[in-house]
Parts: sequence; structure tokens; C-alpha cells
Amino acid sequence: MDNGLSRKAIGRRRFLRLCGLTAAAGLVPVQAWALVDRAQPSERTIALLNIHTGESLNRVYFADGAYLPEAMSAMNRLLRDHRTGEVKPIDGALIDQLYAVANRLGATEPFHVISGYRSERTNTALKRAGHGVAKRSFHLSGQAVDVRLPGVEYAALHRAARDLRAGGVGDYPRSDFVHMDTGPVRTW
Repeated sequence: MDNGLSRKAIGRRRFLRLCGLTAAAGLVPVQAWALVDRAQPSERTIALLNIHTGESLNRVYFADGAYLPEAMSAMNRLLRDHRTGEVKPIDGALIDQLYAVANRLGATEPFHVISGYRSERTNTALKRAGHGVAKRSFHLSGQAVDVRLPGVEYAALHRAARDLRAGGVGDYPRSDFVHMDTGPVRTW
């Protein structure tokens, strides 16, 4: 080539340009907090209530550009498999999605958590009982949560989660909860 660029460099540039277009089209998940406001918040706070254990928290989980280990540990415990007591690290991006939805909706109440992390044993038992759980559920890896938000209409919660385009969003109006996960962007 006359400009001295190799074929490999041109291929890479095309690839990067396509990636940029894909991200701009919303096909690649973005950090959920970025969708709330153009300015990055220096602190993020989340309020959760586990409806099965009665445990709750309302605390800053992100500050000075990092997730706070003590707060994340408390969330891991709150979002544990309440049937077995097993605790698994929860994906910080999932908490960011909840934070973004709460801010969009002006939530004043904590999210009511129906299900966070689920152990393989619990997932298998729920599947056998006919609860329609996915065999490879994102709940198994600490990347999914099923929630409702008191004071917010179900449809508004579902729409806000879906509009983030930051992961999977499941619609369960008869059971009165919205599923959110950090997997590929999809809805059902």
C-alpha cells in the first residue's frame, strides 16, 4: 500500500470501527451507571431488602472509583441462596444496574429481592418443581437478581430495566418481579 499501512492494520481498523458502531447501536452492554448521567457519580448507594430473610441494607457500595469491599461483602451475604445459605460474589455491574434503575425511577424504597445468587442444588430443585428456571441461569454465577420496587409500578420498573440495555431483563408480571442480569442484552 502507498500509505505504508499493512493489510493487518487496515483489518484491525475496520474491526475497531465496527466495534464502535456496534457499541453505539447498543448491541454491546455498557456500564449501567453511565446511562444515568453523563457525569460519573463519585458515590453510589443501594438499598436492598431480602424478602425471605428480612435482612436489609442501605449503603454506599462504590466510592472514589472503586467498589467498596465491605459493602460488596454485605451484599454478597444479603443476596445469598436463602435456601442453602451459600454465598457467592455478586457482580458489581449487577448492583450498578439496580442503582441506575433506582435513580431513573426516583425510588425512595429499597428493592425487594426475591432471588439473588442460587446454588446449583436450589436451581435443580426449582427446575424439578416446574418453576421454569434456566439450567444455566445467571443466578448460578451471582450475575442475576429478581426484584420488585415498592412505590413503583411494575410496568415502569420493567421498562426502566429494559431501557438500560445493560443485560438480560425478564418480564414476570404475574409473579410481580423483574429479572435483571449482566449477561447479553436480551428480553423475554
